[in-house]
This record gives sequence, C-alpha cells and structure tokens, in this order.
Amino acid sequence: MAEQTRRKPYSTDLTDAEWQRIEPHLPVPPGGGRPRLHPLREILNAIFYILRAGCAWRLLPHDLPPWKTVYHYFRLWRKDGTWEAINTALRAEVRLMEGRDPEPSAAILDSQSVKTTEVPGVRGYDAGKKVKGRKRHILVDAMGLLLMVVVHAASIQDRDGAKLVLVKVAERFPRLQLIWADGGYAGKLVEWVKTVCQWTLEIIKRADGVKGFQVLPRRWVVERTFGWLGRYRRLSKDYEGLPETSEAMIYAAMIHLMVRRLARRPQPVAV
Repeated sequence: MAEQTRRKPYSTDLTDAEWQRIEPHLPVPPGGGRPRLHPLREILNAIFYILRAGCAWRLLPHDLPPWKTVYHYFRLWRKDGTWEAINTALRAEVRLMEGRDPEPSAAILDSQSVKTTEVPGVRGYDAGKKVKGRKRHILVDAMGLLLMVVVHAASIQDRDGAKLVLVKVAERFPRLQLIWADGGYAGKLVEWVKTVCQWTLEIIKRADGVKGFQVLPRRWVVERTFGWLGRYRRLSKDYEGLPETSEAMIYAAMIHLMVRRLARRPQPVAV
C-alpha cells in the first residue's frame, strides 16, 4: 500500500500474513460516499501502535493516519461490537488450530485492579489491593484466550463483579460447564452460578501454611493472560473515560496477540 511503502515499519505493524487473517473479519464498508483516504490496515496499525507504545491519541506519529481518523474507527468499532466480534472469530480459529473445539467447555475467572488517571469516569477504591481506580474482570478459556471482559469500579467486590461478567456470558457459550476461580469468589456466588447459569464454580485455594508465591492449578492461566496484556503499555493504567472504551482496548490487545499467533502457522492452500 502507498501509505506503507512511504514509511519505515513499526514493530506493531500487521504483516501480510497477519492482515490476511484479520481482514475478512472487518465490517464491510457501506456503499456510496467519499472514497476512503486511509486503508483499514493502516488504521489498525495505528491502533496497535497506541496500545503497545502507550501514547495518547494526539501523539500518534505523523507517518500514520491522523489521530482523529484512527480514533473515529476505534470508537465506531467499539459501538457496533466489531472488536468483540473479531476477538470471538480469532479465538475460535486459534482453538481449532490447536486441535480444540471452537467453543470452550471450561473457563477461568479473575480480576485485576488498575489505577485511573485524571480522566473523568467510573472509579472506586479497592481496599484489598489499595488501588483507586477500576477493575478488569475477565473470563478466559483453558488456553488463556479472552472470552469476556467487563470493566467496573474497583470498589465493587469480586463476587458482585463476577456476576456482571457471567450474566453476559450465559447464553453465548453453550458448551461451558465449569469455571475455576480463586478464594475471593467463594461463598454465595457458587450457588448463584449453579442456579442462574447452570455451571459449576470450582474454587481453587492456596494450600494452608504456604507463604510467598505459589503456582495454583488452572489459576495460573488467567494470570498469564494478564501478563500478556501487560505488554501493552496503554493498559498499564486505565486512561479511558468510559469503561466500554477500556474493554475495547483489551479486546484489541488480545486480537493483536491472537492474529500474530495465527500468522505463525500458514493457512492451508485451497485446491
């Protein structure tokens, strides 16, 4: 593409193989209107640059599309559900590539409290983590791939925040039967999950008397996912005004991770 040949590539740019994986899942542009000045591939490159570098929209390098154009597409795809839809499609492809069913039967639940900035919006104080900001509640499959994310005030207890996630998941994953979680989700939530969602919530606790770091079965998977997301500096804090924007950022980061994983394995050639 002309815009790409006139600049040096960034490490976050989509390769040809990655673009071939993600392009079919982008919305088809409506007919009519003015022709697009900036290709969607460059729009995505700019969004992934912001995520990885952690810069503000207005600080996009000048050899990428204008920040207002990039933000317009990011916001449009947040509002119409494109980010979540692409995440869903690529997750199924990764699972199939690894010889799994495209839909999970088990998942892991956890939250992460992060500080917010001076940007106005929902926030609260997590007394346990001593963090003023928001919580990212995520549900991942057994491979650590994102199934659902809900961002809410850090003051909401894990057991209540879990319900916000699980009610959104209830009708989307028909094979789901088992969810693993840590001791913070013990108590009435176990029965609520069984009654409302018809799933089993299994609590995995630390062994008594063990001090310091301990690798716990299944729970390490979701912790690894948070580690993956931590590579994207835009997610080091919650810089977004709306929780929905924060969720879209997390979906976009996971999309970038998955499309790179997919591109490492060549697509089958049609006969």
